[in-house]
Amino acid sequence: MEMRSSLGRARGLGTANEGVHHWWAQKVTAIALVPLCIWFVFAVISLMGADLDTFEAWISVFGNALLMILLVLVLFYHAYIGMQVVIEDYLQGAARTAVMIATKFALFTLGVSCVIAVLWLGAWG
Repeated sequence: MEMRSSLGRARGLGTANEGVHHWWAQKVTAIALVPLCIWFVFAVISLMGADLDTFEAWISVFGNALLMILLVLVLFYHAYIGMQVVIEDYLQGAARTAVMIATKFALFTLGVSCVIAVLWLGAWG
């Protein structure tokens, strides 16, 4: 028989104080993605039918390259946060750890390769 009250047993078993950070990061990245995605859609529409030289000239403009890199970084970070929540909710133990590592590695690799592609086409293309 335990002599502790319900409050005493529950104390210290609450959140790890990370949930609010995740929630805010998810909301902030979602809000940042709205204008970036609108810009991206208009950019794609304006470049429909363009050849590679036209695209290279377009991406070599500093503002376009900057917005493209911001879009990629925010998009992949937003995806990582969302996928992390789903993985933590539905997987347990070693599977959770393995999938989290694979997800982080895959999204990081894709993000870095997109940034390199933008730089390659814009600066060296």
